[in-house]
Amino acid sequence: MLSQFFILSARVRLDLGRETSEIFFRKVKFWKGDPPPCFTVEGINFFYTKKFGIFFVATTKHNVSPSFVMDILYRMMKVFRDYCGVLNEESIRKNFVLIYEIIDEIIDYGHPQLMTTENIKQFIVNEAILIQQKQQTSNFRPNIFSSNTIPSTAIQRPLSQITDKKNMKNEIFVDIFEKLTVLFNANGFVINSSIDGVIQMKSYLQGNPELRLVLNDDLVVGRANAGGGGGGQVVGSVVLDDCNFHECVDVRDFEAMKTLTINPPDGEFLVMNYRINGDYATPFRIYPFIDEISQYKLQLTLKVRATFPPDHFATQVLVKFPVPRQTTNVTFEIPKGIQGHSAEYKQTEQLTEWAIKKFQGGVEHTLIVKITLKNPTATECRKEIGPVSMNFEIPMYNVSNLQVKYLKIASTQKNYNPYRWVRYVTQSSSYVCRT
Repeated sequence: MLSQFFILSARVRLDLGRETSEIFFRKVKFWKGDPPPCFTVEGINFFYTKKFGIFFVATTKHNVSPSFVMDILYRMMKVFRDYCGVLNEESIRKNFVLIYEIIDEIIDYGHPQLMTTENIKQFIVNEAILIQQKQQTSNFRPNIFSSNTIPSTAIQRPLSQITDKKNMKNEIFVDIFEKLTVLFNANGFVINSSIDGVIQMKSYLQGNPELRLVLNDDLVVGRANAGGGGGGQVVGSVVLDDCNFHECVDVRDFEAMKTLTINPPDGEFLVMNYRINGDYATPFRIYPFIDEISQYKLQLTLKVRATFPPDHFATQVLVKFPVPRQTTNVTFEIPKGIQGHSAEYKQTEQLTEWAIKKFQGGVEHTLIVKITLKNPTATECRKEIGPVSMNFEIPMYNVSNLQVKYLKIASTQKNYNPYRWVRYVTQSSSYVCRT
C-alpha cells in the first residue's frame, strides 16, 4: 500500500530513500504545463494534491488505484482541518505533534484504518495550538435564523472547543458550494455547462443533537420528473439530475417534504452531493474579439460581463489566456478610472493574466491586449490566442437557486438556543471560452 505520506517533510514509512520529496518537487516544478495528480518516477508512484499552498503527497511502489489514494489524501486533509481549525504552513508547523499523532492513528503500516474524525477522537490526546487569523471581510450575512453576523474565520476553529465549556458557543454552519463547468464558443454562446454542488456542515453543538434540514419545496431530483412537457424543466423549480447523501442522513421524508433528518458526526461532513447538467444562467459571459492590426501586430479585445444581480460581487477574479509563440511583447489598455485591475504578461509561460479584485454584478469590463510578433505571421498566429479561462468566487450567491428553507435542532436541553449560519458560494471549476 502506501510507502510514504508527507506534508513538507512528514513521513509514514521510510522504506524509500530520504530524497523522495526532492524527486517529487523537482518533477512538479519542471513539468511542462500543469502536472497531473499522479505520475511515476524511477518505479515510485506519486499521488498528490495542492491545497492552501501546501503539497499533500503519498508515494507507493505498488500498483494501487489512483482514485483510492486520492480519497485517502482528501480524508486525511479533512481530519487535519477538523483538529487544527485551518490548514496552512504555520498551522501545520505549530501542530506537528498533533498531526503526527493523527497520521499514526489513520495509517497502520501503510494501510488506511480509521479515516474519520469521529473514529479517531478517542485516541487523540494532544490539543491543537490555535493560529491567529487575520480579520477578513465577512462572507457571512444575516440570515433567516439570526440577526447577528460573524467573521468569516469563525468556522476555522478546532473541534476541541466543543468540549471547552468556558469558551463554548453552540453553533452550526451550513455551506452550499457550487462549482461551475462552462464552455463558450467564440460568440459567447454556451456549448455545454454543468454544476457540481455540495451541502456541507460543520457542527459545534454540544451533544450532537438530531437535525432536520428543509430545502426548497419545488426541488425535483431527475429531469424526467420535472414535468413541463417532454421532460423539460419547470419554470421556477430546482431540478437536480442526480444526488447522493452522507450515511448519517435519513432521506425518508426527502421526496415528499424535501426534509433531511441528520445525526451529525464530529467534524466537517458533506450532507449531500448533487449535479446539474444542461443550461443555466451563467454568472459571467465572455466575448473575445481578435483583429489584425498589421502582419506584426494582433489586438485582442476581451469583454467580460457579469450577469448576476448587482447586489452581489465576485472576488478572486482571474482571466488568463495563452498568446502565440512568436510573441515578443504584450501591452495592455485598461479604461481610465477603473480601480483594482491589473494585467501581466508571463513571457516564460507565454501566458497573459488579467486580475480583478472585485467584480460587481451587472457590470461589464473590457481589456485591450496588443500583441507584437517576431515575424509577419499575424494571420497564422491568431489561431494560437486562447482559449480564455476564468477563475472566480461569488459569495452569498448560487446559480441553481437551491436554498435552505430552515434548520431545526432537536434538543431536550432547556434554553438551548444555538446559532445557525448559512453561506452560499459559487466558484469556477472550468470556465472556458474559445477564441
